[in-house]
Amino acid sequence: MTSRPTPLRAPLLRDLALGLGLLTRLPLPVDSDYARARGARAAWAYPLAGVPVALAAWGVAWAALALGLPAGIAAGLALAAQVMLTGAMHEDGLADSADGLWGGWDPARRLEIMKDSRIGSYGVLALILGMGLRWSALAALCSGPGAGLLPALLAAAVLSRAAMVALMAGLPNAREGGLSRAVGRPGAGRAVLAAALALGLSVAVLGWQALVLAGAVCAATLGAAAIARAKIGGQTGDILGATQQVAEIAALAAAAAHTG
Repeated sequence: MTSRPTPLRAPLLRDLALGLGLLTRLPLPVDSDYARARGARAAWAYPLAGVPVALAAWGVAWAALALGLPAGIAAGLALAAQVMLTGAMHEDGLADSADGLWGGWDPARRLEIMKDSRIGSYGVLALILGMGLRWSALAALCSGPGAGLLPALLAAAVLSRAAMVALMAGLPNAREGGLSRAVGRPGAGRAVLAAALALGLSVAVLGWQALVLAGAVCAATLGAAAIARAKIGGQTGDILGATQQVAEIAALAAAAAHTG
């Protein structure tokens, strides 16, 4: 006689696997039928997908610093670990969003540019600026107290992914197709749960300083939402990825400002 999972635990674990499978390159088995049926209702688990990304970045940076490498190199290696574990999907969204939002004159043309796999000057500049700002913040954190890097990385990772859920819930889909449309839009309750989960984890590892990072993430998310609504009337998968990047930069910058 085989045992069956309880009705409560099975969906929670499957939602977590779905979030990790969607937002990272971890080789997790994802039930495609469950993914289609569950859709955005699993978005509450998206912040948790940031945990292994943050841990990998911290582990690489810690090893580099332990070997006597400078903080700047440790920060660069930490960024490389993040990019490898996520498949650069958020960075790709940032580049596509920059090209589309600033390369087109009307919503239809902007969405068309965002769908183009080729990268333009706005996308290149966005990647350079985004990676440069993240590297600068991480280098400052690597130069600070030894225990400060991991909490900052964890808080930035979970809060920035909660920002994606907030945008999914708060803005309509800007186009008929695409990943964001296929996944659907979570209800307000799922977005609140994702935010509460991210904030709770951040406070647990960083203390009440996490509120500073959360405030920075909120400001970045509201700014990204306002731009997306004004230029294309809603959100897409690229906009969600760009929002994660901008929110992470804001969180890491806030953490770096309080280093030491």
